[in-house]
Amino acid sequence: MSVLQVNDLSVFFTVGERTIEAVRGVSFEIDRAETFALVGESGAGKSVTALSVMGLLPPRAFMPAGKIRFLGRDLLEPGAAQAIRGGGIAMIFQEPMTSLNPLHTVEKQIGESLRLHKDLSQEEVRARVKELLELVKLPEAHKRLDSYPHQLSGGQRQRVMIAMTLAGDPDLLIADEPTTALDVTIQAEILDLLKSLQSRFNMSILLITHDLLVVRKTADRVGVMKDGKIVETGETGKVFTRPEHEYTRYLLASELKDKGEEANPNAVSVVETVNLNVRFPLYKGLFRRAKGYIHAVRDISVTIREGQTVGLVGESGSGKTTFGLAVLRLVRSSGTINFRGMDIQDLHSRQVRPLRKEMQIIFQDPFASLNPRLTVGQIIGEGLAVHGSADAAEREVRIGSTLREVGLTEDMAGRYPHEFSGGQRQRICIARTLVLKPKFLVLDEPTSALDMSVQTQILALLRDLQERYSLAYLIISHDLRVVRALSHEILVIKDGAVVEHGPSEKVLQSPEHPYTRDLIRAVY
Repeated sequence: MSVLQVNDLSVFFTVGERTIEAVRGVSFEIDRAETFALVGESGAGKSVTALSVMGLLPPRAFMPAGKIRFLGRDLLEPGAAQAIRGGGIAMIFQEPMTSLNPLHTVEKQIGESLRLHKDLSQEEVRARVKELLELVKLPEAHKRLDSYPHQLSGGQRQRVMIAMTLAGDPDLLIADEPTTALDVTIQAEILDLLKSLQSRFNMSILLITHDLLVVRKTADRVGVMKDGKIVETGETGKVFTRPEHEYTRYLLASELKDKGEEANPNAVSVVETVNLNVRFPLYKGLFRRAKGYIHAVRDISVTIREGQTVGLVGESGSGKTTFGLAVLRLVRSSGTINFRGMDIQDLHSRQVRPLRKEMQIIFQDPFASLNPRLTVGQIIGEGLAVHGSADAAEREVRIGSTLREVGLTEDMAGRYPHEFSGGQRQRICIARTLVLKPKFLVLDEPTSALDMSVQTQILALLRDLQERYSLAYLIISHDLRVVRALSHEILVIKDGAVVEHGPSEKVLQSPEHPYTRDLIRAVY
């Protein structure tokens, strides 16, 4: 008998006088110990389907049709979903930091589920929490019982979330984008952990993701969703090798490909660093005196030429972003920074200011980096106004032409950031830098928050702009697939130091350092 049966499920939302059809006629089954993946772009209806199973839809949602049965029980009966929630079915949410209560310790949050579903004493609860943390391989589990979420890393918080779901001994685990915000090595660890727990407890898993690589590694069967419908379903191997639906073929074609052409080795140097170091002081005591230093960047030397992309790869905390900010003179550093033949390391900030329009940065989260109170036209034109690059009439012309260059339309200049999708917001961020006609761009995780198909579009746009204007890029990422698709050279960084440096294909095909091999193994 199937663990979960979903038949002809539809979920609509009422927004004012409008009705939005979020899920339409979705049907699938999940067998015992099987992993079934729902794949699709943002807005396809994946998470809404999962929330329907859990009985966690918001008040403005309603189901005009459909049946959901869990181990033969109708979950649409009043109180049925609440009765099995946390026990029979548990859910891992996409962002553990926002899912965990910041005011409660790890022990209290996991123990709450035990107290709800198990008849245990306080001592038994504490012992079981420790056992669960050890089960999910949380380092020094006994020391983490009294920790708060902010004291844990992203991977550790995700392990706590998994331990919390296991507390009720569920038959079905729903994992909603469980690895999206994690480094590739941590992603691999979490996926391996879920597979081992599934085997140990004979659990079924409903995996929700837009990452096709995750599906390839973990799912037995897959359902491809588009516009609220499942357009194709079947065994993962068959769907990925012989896709029948046009949208499935589109998703597979959107997987990131290797960069083909080589950069000109004799091109003019745009940025060069020699033995660049960044140290942050540790202040202690009443008078806040420096008692030590964190060495965030250690003796990094690199040259980035016109039309060339250098990729900076490493896990969170390795010093990637700090190095990028140091190159732009946004954090204090020591060593040499040459920009277009000029040593800018010892220049006063007033002397650096005229150079700012020529060296720009695109941030990881486009929504957070755009001012929600300004229109798109004001955001793009702000740099022109600050640098006095054009009068009002010329600014308007340049804003319109730049919007067209990044694949947007001129009439979007009067709209606000919240009115755009993630991919469109990233295009706006690119337009904001491009309007100043820069020579050098730092791309800090420019596609990490985007669907794979949108990632491909943004990377294609960046490649096109680079070829058109001979731009020099420093791309910072923990995702080797993104770096491979854009970079000519790669620097692998660990603990602030470069452990491997060379042409992209050489580093990825014949890695010399064990850390590089670990990163590649986690992705491929």
